[in-house]
Amino acid sequence: MAKIILGKKKSLSMFLFLVFILSILSDGNSSLSCTQEKKKQEIAYDVAVTAISISVSVQNRKGRHITDLTEEDFSVYENNKRKEITYFSHNFEAPLSLTVLLDVSGSMALQDKLSESKEALDYLMNHLLADRDEVSLLIFADGDVEVASSFSRDKTDFLSVLERTEAYGQTALNDAVGVSPDFANRGNNEKRALLLITDGIENDSEYSPEQAIEVARRVDIPIYTIGYKIPLDEQFLKKYKRSKGLTVSGIAESLERFSEATGGKAFFVNKTLDLKNALRLIKQELSHQYILGYTSYTDPNNEYRKIKVSTKKKSYMVRTREGYYSGEKKDS
Repeated sequence: MAKIILGKKKSLSMFLFLVFILSILSDGNSSLSCTQEKKKQEIAYDVAVTAISISVSVQNRKGRHITDLTEEDFSVYENNKRKEITYFSHNFEAPLSLTVLLDVSGSMALQDKLSESKEALDYLMNHLLADRDEVSLLIFADGDVEVASSFSRDKTDFLSVLERTEAYGQTALNDAVGVSPDFANRGNNEKRALLLITDGIENDSEYSPEQAIEVARRVDIPIYTIGYKIPLDEQFLKKYKRSKGLTVSGIAESLERFSEATGGKAFFVNKTLDLKNALRLIKQELSHQYILGYTSYTDPNNEYRKIKVSTKKKSYMVRTREGYYSGEKKDS
């Protein structure tokens, strides 16, 4: 659900009341008439009310999705203050807008990573996505993120472009994660998600992982990451290394943080069959998501506000995005 900005102003009656109080305090000095008008203008201000939308996944301890909850079963907190839920949706059949963000850098040519990713995505298009689901394809390498296939319910163009795609260049993974959620948010359906498939090698970004997260979580898009055949040899990674974070554990940590911060989930697999299974689990989770909404006020200081969602049954595991920024970012 897209955010909606509404402008509100204090009522004229409030201004007149303030003017009346000021006139009493001034002991009836007539010279204040112009000053009162000026004060009325100074007091008037805009309060922007924003509709906040959050995607919520609920599972029991065994990992089974809980599908029978109602609006009354949820509690939503913003900065530890409970918020009234103003929107609730849970429809298994609701169509999905999925953006695939595919790493096509040179390292993906090794160990058949790109060709096997293509095979798995073909499985996603032909066996997992419904006819009403729409999909788009973003590919990234050498610092560029290219819209290879725009949103469409017809999967033919996606598969055709995917088949022609070759691996090349270096990997600006963090930059790609930073810019892609805004594109993914342009999908036509209420349920939207970004699916990242990469080997996690990073050697060409301007953003750090932390900066990428800060940018990505300004948009209500869960990021599902699949680390495919992440290199396990630290010596192998040395030739790609530009930062201390490019280690086996560092790659896994970055991909997990991309997902955790935005309400998605991370998977780490090494076989085509496991890659296909990860896609199946992601599609299953997206089908079972709840969409909750509430209203809050924007903040010109662009405050980061934490979100927490709980259910009446405390043993349930609830996952959603960690928070959002409350206003437009100021130029420094």
